[in-house]
Amino acid sequence: MRKICACDFDGTLTTRDTLLVFIRYTQGMRAFVIGFLRHAHLLVLMKLGLYPNWKVKQRIFSYYFKGMTIDVFDALCRRFAAKNHQLLRPEGIKTLQQAQADGAEVVIISASIDNWVRPFFTVHLPHVKIVGTQVEVSNRRLTGRFLTPNCYGKEKVNRLLALYPDRHEYQLTAYGDSRGDKELLAFADEAHYQPFRL
Repeated sequence: MRKICACDFDGTLTTRDTLLVFIRYTQGMRAFVIGFLRHAHLLVLMKLGLYPNWKVKQRIFSYYFKGMTIDVFDALCRRFAAKNHQLLRPEGIKTLQQAQADGAEVVIISASIDNWVRPFFTVHLPHVKIVGTQVEVSNRRLTGRFLTPNCYGKEKVNRLLALYPDRHEYQLTAYGDSRGDKELLAFADEAHYQPFRL
């Protein structure tokens, strides 16, 4: 039977949430703090369950990156990954490499923007599939909006089924670390919660 290995990125394969680290890396500490202070009211509403997670994320992303060319953005993403490989959990990478060696198809499935997730794997896991939140581009510039729904919760299962629709034809192993992975873990034949934390 075909084997699929689906793994969350932030917190599962990394030690920190990469959105925050990416913004600080690309914008600098001062702009990072100012931007989050400007959106503090939305963050509070989100925590209270009164404002959707994806809307807060899109508003913050738009604040920092709207109007940037996709070429500049992708170059920043590549540099960010090259400078921050220490964020990866070695045991997680080793586990996914072994899964590939055993014939499984490995999918990194993340709420993070796939532009900066993908470069983390070009060396260690070159044949991995990246399924993340995608950004909208118009005339080679970021619009500040997301092209796809935020890849979080049930959307992770939706995106996985878009790739592999015949669920009875494969065995699914999933790795996650938060409530955003709950549906994916429940969907799997074999689920691992908060693995790789040595």
